[in-house]
Amino acid sequence: MKFASLGANVVVADIKQEGARETVSMVEKAGTKGLALNTDITSWAQVQEMARVTLNTYGKIDILVNNAGWDLIEPFVKNSQELWEKVIAINLKGPIHCTRAVLDTMIERKYGKIINISSDAGRVGSTGEAVYSACKGGIIAFTKTLAREMARYQINVNCVCPGATDTPLLAEITGGETGAKIIEAMVKAVPFRRLGKPEDIAGAVAFLASDEASFITGQSLSVSGGLTMC
Repeated sequence: MKFASLGANVVVADIKQEGARETVSMVEKAGTKGLALNTDITSWAQVQEMARVTLNTYGKIDILVNNAGWDLIEPFVKNSQELWEKVIAINLKGPIHCTRAVLDTMIERKYGKIINISSDAGRVGSTGEAVYSACKGGIIAFTKTLAREMARYQINVNCVCPGATDTPLLAEITGGETGAKIIEAMVKAVPFRRLGKPEDIAGAVAFLASDEASFITGQSLSVSGGLTMC
């Protein structure tokens, strides 16, 4: 919705089609064009098809925001191998798939903005999120390396690292009495004494996608209410 408010056409690639269509409806009401594509980012074939349809529809891809993610909070010693593989497939391989799928067209045009959504968990760790934190740390390193490789093509690659943010996923993985205690501890740890909101993250992403940030690349920006400072 932030990008739509700035006049961008928006492609929502998601396995949750009902939510994707709802978002596109809101985008179109805002006066721009939207497209909902059923895409599992863990599938290279589906991601390639998503990029192909996007290019056929709009003729170009200016901006990629890698913002799909998933996790389950539990101690590492209780993790199953299946959990590791799912977390890695979504949070690390997924963004790699999406990035590779759009790079050729960006390189050809010598223009592109890639914003990866990492996490402060990738910078400082997060109890109960060992593999997730590893993936998000990997995204930060991937961002830096890709920024170096893509600079010759005038493609900016940056990273936003949210702290705890009030989203449906957070509600899903912090249910019940234990979850309420986790949320309370999260809020106490933030100097601003609140969780982030989606619009807090969106503003930072939109800035990094704008021409005002044309000389910024390879950076990781924490949007966490002061939870981490560097």
